[in-house]
Amino acid sequence: MNNRVSSAMARVNRAGFLPAHARGEAYVDAPIAIGHGQTNSQPFTVAFMLTLLDVHPGHRVLDVGSGSGWTSALLAELGGTVSAVELVPELVEFGQNNLRAAGFDDITVHQATDGVFGLPDLAPFDRILVSAEADEIPQDLIDQLRIGGLMVIPVSGTMLLVERLSEDESAVSRHGAFRFVPLRRSRD
Repeated sequence: MNNRVSSAMARVNRAGFLPAHARGEAYVDAPIAIGHGQTNSQPFTVAFMLTLLDVHPGHRVLDVGSGSGWTSALLAELGGTVSAVELVPELVEFGQNNLRAAGFDDITVHQATDGVFGLPDLAPFDRILVSAEADEIPQDLIDQLRIGGLMVIPVSGTMLLVERLSEDESAVSRHGAFRFVPLRRSRD
């Protein structure tokens, strides 16, 4: 974890992004259930992903699977202009409420459209963070990256860093084994 990520994590209190009954577990380095089969990811994993993503001020960032809103807040704390998307309607509301309570009024958590990954109407993005595990790299998310943009996404148990090199070409590097809830296109 780099110093910028460490500082952002120190400034954004994880407890405010957990259900009331789980707030006492905020400092445990483990994923915490937030309902609807979803989790607030393990802090070590989030720090690892944010370090790979390398967000800087001015970057337009897409947070896919924003859940409780914690990763969206961290991305904004790193200087990104964040658009968040979540599939579970109850978590859209939960995440938005958490972000507002923490003072992140400029982040909107969008309800995901069935059958669509990301927010193609708001693309392109400089960075995309995906906090759910895909079976393969979704081409529609690569298409939402600006040329030179980066995406961090767990695929089949491996954390990947994807750099979009051109309209037709991407470079992919592998960064260890991680487990996440599945990335889904629809609520079914």
